[in-house]
Amino acid sequence: MKNKYTQDESSQFKDKIIIVTGSTQGSGAETAKLLASRGAKGITICGRNEENGNKIKKEIEEIGSQCIYVKANLESLEDCRKIVSETDKKFGTINTLINSAAFTERGTILSTTPENFEKMFNINTRAPFFLMQDTIKIMIRDKVKGTIAHVLSVAAYSGMPFLTAYSSSKAALGIMIKNVANSVSGHQIRVNGLNLGWTDTPAEDMIQKKFHDADNNWIKKAEKKVPFKRLNKPLDVARILAFLCSDESGLMTGSLVDFDQTVVGWHSYSAYETKILDDSILGE
Repeated sequence: MKNKYTQDESSQFKDKIIIVTGSTQGSGAETAKLLASRGAKGITICGRNEENGNKIKKEIEEIGSQCIYVKANLESLEDCRKIVSETDKKFGTINTLINSAAFTERGTILSTTPENFEKMFNINTRAPFFLMQDTIKIMIRDKVKGTIAHVLSVAAYSGMPFLTAYSSSKAALGIMIKNVANSVSGHQIRVNGLNLGWTDTPAEDMIQKKFHDADNNWIKKAEKKVPFKRLNKPLDVARILAFLCSDESGLMTGSLVDFDQTVVGWHSYSAYETKILDDSILGE
């Protein structure tokens, strides 16, 4: 029996038009497919890999949503604007923007090059700004009570020494989210962010192998060291983003949600590694 406490997830995003950036692989692709399974009318996916983009597009259409793929590099302001304009041209409006695209490169305060600094801020900070700007103009034009969600990182609190520019770019995005949420609340547009922790994605696999000499078993080794014995998975991320962009999150806006198995201020997994706490408390 249906009542106010029950909800059919298959219609959670019924008739909604949604943009998901960084959606040709990993968490972005999983998010787009999840929203399609929950009734989205139309979804725009984007990314640099055209082969992957067309593959994900087909999968979304098979689920039942209309879909367009826009080949785009978020380092380009022109491409950012093209994503929004092509969505408006195809579907006539926008209900939700989910920005899961990001770029990371290793670099300390001493070793980060101007080129890498600029690229990280262009993709991680500038692109979200102008994606929001163009999307919000359409939401206001159409009187849409829209939702926007960005994927950030727990590194935005400080980050490791080799993530100086990356951490800074994500921290800047966090302040931007709060400012914009305040700015557009009168239009009943909600803006939130997800501070993501360590996640098992194709991009993370590349990073571990490129910068940390990881072998093909690095995930198994990593998962043995963390409290819940697994890393975040793309579907975990997709479900949280769906929550932030659905009526389930109510009036929530300007919030940055930590989605990790560490707690800010708790150094690494020291309680597990050094047995500071009693084993019975640790659950071992």
